Amino acid sequence: MEQKNIKDWGLYGHACQLRMEQCMSNFYFVACQVFNDPVHGHVEFHPLLIKIIDTPQFQRLRYIKHLGGVGYVFPGASHSRYEHSIGYNVQRGSHKMYLVPCVYLDITPEDILCVQIAGLCHDLDMFDHLVKSNGLEKVMKDYKLDLPKDLEFIKEMIQGPEDTQAVAQSTVLWPYKGRTKDKSFLYEIVANEKNGIDVVKFDYLARDCYHLGIPQGFDYRRCLVFARVCRVNSERHICFRDKELDNLCNMFHTRSYLHRKAYQHRATKIIEVMISDAFSTADEHIQIEGSGGEMFTLSTAKNDMEAYTKLTEEIIDKALKSSEEMAQARQILHRITTRKTYKFLGERDAERPTEVCTNVYVRLYCIKHLCDTVLKHLPKLMSEQFIGVYCKNSDNEVVEAAQKKFDQWDEKLDSQALLFQILMHMSVLSLYTGWRQSNTRKHHIKLKKSERWR
Repeated sequence: MEQKNIKDWGLYGHACQLRMEQCMSNFYFVACQVFNDPVHGHVEFHPLLIKIIDTPQFQRLRYIKHLGGVGYVFPGASHSRYEHSIGYNVQRGSHKMYLVPCVYLDITPEDILCVQIAGLCHDLDMFDHLVKSNGLEKVMKDYKLDLPKDLEFIKEMIQGPEDTQAVAQSTVLWPYKGRTKDKSFLYEIVANEKNGIDVVKFDYLARDCYHLGIPQGFDYRRCLVFARVCRVNSERHICFRDKELDNLCNMFHTRSYLHRKAYQHRATKIIEVMISDAFSTADEHIQIEGSGGEMFTLSTAKNDMEAYTKLTEEIIDKALKSSEEMAQARQILHRITTRKTYKFLGERDAERPTEVCTNVYVRLYCIKHLCDTVLKHLPKLMSEQFIGVYCKNSDNEVVEAAQKKFDQWDEKLDSQALLFQILMHMSVLSLYTGWRQSNTRKHHIKLKKSERWR
């Protein structure tokens, strides 16, 4: 690192330049492998990430669709969770982006590597099993990770703090064990529990819009450019430039639109219900070998990580080609492939949607002055909740009778009273009830004051 390079970055002053040299001296460089992602372009991967990707537990994500039953409605929605997990790593530039304007943060290569591992494995339910069964502890130590502290840090970024009850009751000052409070902003990169703005969401919004053929109004690249770490109420948080407020609102609008048009599409929900019914009837007949040769059913495979690794969407093909023992499951799945699905009767608004809502605050910073106003044209509520009713029987007379009963819905009745009325007729009409939520959060876009931009 030379003085000329530091000045080219726009950093002046002896103290600032000296601190930058100290930060950069802590970084080491390794040969990375490059992947070509269709959404983000070329992506670099640290050798440790390659070791994780090449494990059977991570390769399992290749055979799990990212959008589940949406692929039966939108033909292009065939991408897997493997692609989504791989695509997250393109956001690695966002971690280094905080380094240039925030040289005092003491970000280490181990911090960045832990954040990358957490993003790569955020869809895995067996991270501990992946590390132990593949002997990755030694490899992690070779790259200077501090075990078990850094393993705890990675799991906290994915799952949150271990003592969630204490956090909810605010009985602890700092619930995390992996990193101290001065690096609180690192917990807002992968799974941001404070406002839901994180790079995992950036990837799946861009990827899902790409495969669904839906235009995206949110520009995550611009958002990352204007992301900074600021001190707010004695804690460091990831904040965004005040002029990015509209762009961030577009992110919530895009998410809400995808829920309404794709994720919670009525045909999608019907197909997912039918797949669930097929799995329920075939549960005891599907045997999966676990550790020690022990056999597990479809519902108990989650209790053994070896059996859980073999649990993928290939089970649907197995059920379609099954013997007479799974005739009922095969019949339900055959109805999906031949588009003879359950009949949609209708949906109604839920009475109390705010029961599942939480407030979301977005902290913004401004170069010249503090931001303490709220734009009036922004929506205060971006949540929807519905009750959808489906008829499993495709007989026209039964469907007509079910439709008449549904049309008798008195919107003034309480939701529970309505469900009770419908359930009384289930034996005759074969109705299925369920909830459909397009957005489970109440998004208040409020400008929070940030102390001086750091």
